[in-house]
Amino acid sequence: MGRKFFVGGNWKCNGTTEEVKKIVTTLNEAEVPSEDDVEVVVSPPFVFLPIVKTLLRSDFSIAAQNCWVRKGGAFTGEISVEMLLNLGVPWVILGHSERRLVLNESNDFVGDKVAYAVDQGLNVIACVGETLEQRESGSTMAVVASQTKSIAERVSSWSNIVLAYEPVWAIGTGKVATPSQAQQVHLELRKWLNDNAGAQVAASTRIIYGGSVNGANCKELAMQPDVDGFLVGGASLKPEFVDIIKSATVKKSTQT
Repeated sequence: MGRKFFVGGNWKCNGTTEEVKKIVTTLNEAEVPSEDDVEVVVSPPFVFLPIVKTLLRSDFSIAAQNCWVRKGGAFTGEISVEMLLNLGVPWVILGHSERRLVLNESNDFVGDKVAYAVDQGLNVIACVGETLEQRESGSTMAVVASQTKSIAERVSSWSNIVLAYEPVWAIGTGKVATPSQAQQVHLELRKWLNDNAGAQVAASTRIIYGGSVNGANCKELAMQPDVDGFLVGGASLKPEFVDIIKSATVKKSTQT
């Protein structure tokens, strides 16, 4: 079973109304592969979700950058899953390294958030990844397996989850995991899913790479057999994001 290529754009805490409109215009005018070949999801800040949803082309989707761990209520500053669903937002990014490291979200907290979001009907881009210190100490797989385990032991289905491997040392640094480094971790994650969630989950779950992906390196990364797409940060704010979406054609050529 082929896994549809997935390209997510995480705009993080960036943009004004006018800047967001310009990004959307660029995307709307772009000639990209069919949605049969690539799934494109962009993730603007919360305040811009409604305007992007209104203006964005129908074959692209939108994601929130985070959500609360359970139903809303007296949780000042948080956004609930139910609010996102009410807005017609189908995706959410959870467990991004910036939230794990800067805001101290634990593996268990992220796992709880993923489980609640999936149970309520949201699609989730669930992020895992190691720091430079962890990679240099040889504990990459132990770290990402532990992060993935906290999700796996809480969800009954992986059908609405995309797993994003984002080495922390490569996010916003200009450093990129080599294609072989990315493939190695993706392959090990797939083996972990096979052993702990079953062969069907391992075969069908998309594992995407994030970490300084750009127009220059996306094609070589896309050629790796277990790299099913990208979660793009800084480059998703630029016209080169279109080139990254087009790398889906490279993936398709390796599968035929």
